[in-house]
Amino acid sequence: MAGLDMGGGESRSHAKHAKKRKKKRIGIKIDMTPMVDIAFLLLTFFMLTTVFSKPQTMEINLPPDEKATVEVAESSLLTLRMDRDGSLFWNMGSEPPQKMAFSELRSTLIQRSQANPKLITLVKVHRDGNYKMMVDIMDELNLANITRFSLAPMTEKDLQLMAKAAAM
Repeated sequence: MAGLDMGGGESRSHAKHAKKRKKKRIGIKIDMTPMVDIAFLLLTFFMLTTVFSKPQTMEINLPPDEKATVEVAESSLLTLRMDRDGSLFWNMGSEPPQKMAFSELRSTLIQRSQANPKLITLVKVHRDGNYKMMVDIMDELNLANITRFSLAPMTEKDLQLMAKAAAM
């Protein structure tokens, strides 16, 4: 609780000099105990009722060596190529790439994943493409429950294959 100290108790002889002296300030004491109690009560309440969100991270497995090669069966490899304008091409193994609308990607991924449970997806996004394109593809892979995918740089051969497929 708060208390007030009014001072006082001055003698008359000091009364003459009181005009010259500054008035004595009133001492106020505030008991901080209830405020500290409430602060700790609120802190405890929020600590107990908070729902912690899971960290949204992605596990990335990098090859142990840059020159390491990984053998993948051609029938299990789905390649997705995204051109700089957002055009999407896909192919299985060594088939020629086919153009596909982005809205069809999830259904195609689910269908191919169910047909081949060992499916590995290779994602190639054009260097001039924006970051959103790659994130959108990774989101679609996640929604299709495909957890095994790789990112690779787009080569000149990929650009030629996409140009050939777009011309058809």
